[in-house]
Amino acid sequence: MPMSATTSSMSSTTREATAAVKTDERVRRIPLWRSLMHRPEFGSIAGTLLVFVLFGILAGDSGMFNLDGIMNWAQVAAYLGIIAVGACLLMIAGEFDLSIGSMIGFAGTMLAVPAMFMGWPMWAAMLFAFAACMALGWLNGYLVVRTRLPSFIVTLAFMFILRGLTLVLSTHFANSTIVSGVGNRMAGDPLTHALFQGSVLNGLFVWLAHAGVITTLPNGEPIVDGIPKVLLWWLLVAAAAGFVLSRTRFGNWIFTVGGDAAAAQNVGVPVRRVKISLFVFTAFCACLFGVLQVADVGSAAADRGLQKEFEAIIAAVIGGSLLTGGYGSVLGSCFGALIFGVVQIGISYTSFDSDWYRVFLGTMLLLAVLFNHYIRSRATTGK
Repeated sequence: MPMSATTSSMSSTTREATAAVKTDERVRRIPLWRSLMHRPEFGSIAGTLLVFVLFGILAGDSGMFNLDGIMNWAQVAAYLGIIAVGACLLMIAGEFDLSIGSMIGFAGTMLAVPAMFMGWPMWAAMLFAFAACMALGWLNGYLVVRTRLPSFIVTLAFMFILRGLTLVLSTHFANSTIVSGVGNRMAGDPLTHALFQGSVLNGLFVWLAHAGVITTLPNGEPIVDGIPKVLLWWLLVAAAAGFVLSRTRFGNWIFTVGGDAAAAQNVGVPVRRVKISLFVFTAFCACLFGVLQVADVGSAAADRGLQKEFEAIIAAVIGGSLLTGGYGSVLGSCFGALIFGVVQIGISYTSFDSDWYRVFLGTMLLLAVLFNHYIRSRATTGK
């Protein structure tokens, strides 16, 4: 064959290969905006920006974005963010825990009763509270995987059981639904005080106040004396959960179990262990919420955590978690909690009635579900 014919044939083959590569879906360059839309946390980040813009317009000059205002809504977001992280991981694995809210009140009572009425050291009462809550979380998970009943039903039963137990114990020992004086006991215990009470970086905030960087009170003290420890706990829990979910084999197991538990079982994933571990972690998050709240308020109350289970689930859904499992993001759930905090506190800085808060939450949940469904359907159809 002549050389020119060979060269022409090779050129034609090269052009055909190049054209095939250009049309191959596997190497097609995806626009940045489209890749961002397929991220679970995209909707919550966009929602957060929208909320900040909205309240910047409605309450920008009201003090909401001053340092004390920021700390107010940041603390609300941090409390919710802690339990939203637990709810997020559990939802990715395809399960729910409706006992989170009741577990918060139960944890406070488990901390307060031994310390105030049984003479226990505060550190021992704290360890007991975590152990009791995590044991109940294990029981929740065990019943779900053993009986194969829907986690919705099992944890709904525990929601009422724990709320009732909390009322019985608090009224039996304190003759009231509130156990007072716990905060003073915690202040006297070095371990619990260091872990849960007060704030950090106090010296820095005093220095900033004296330097005129932040506002001071009439007595010269800074209007904010430090960073509340609940914010640090939120960052710690979220960072640890995010690392496990995105960087470890256990995180891959969580996604696999939520996507198809039967298929995961067939390829050797310990489905039962994964689900029970996540129920225990969710109980840990609820107990941490309860202990931090007791340290902040100074008392334990039987009605603490009311409806927090629904707020945690809503924050996770706003953050991109699917109700069917197998999809979600810890970062997204944190932004979902941040939206809650900004809206709940921000409404008080505006002229709107605070009753609109629940309307907003329901609307955000509906929009998040519709958005997630739209993104998921586009991803599965390849569009």
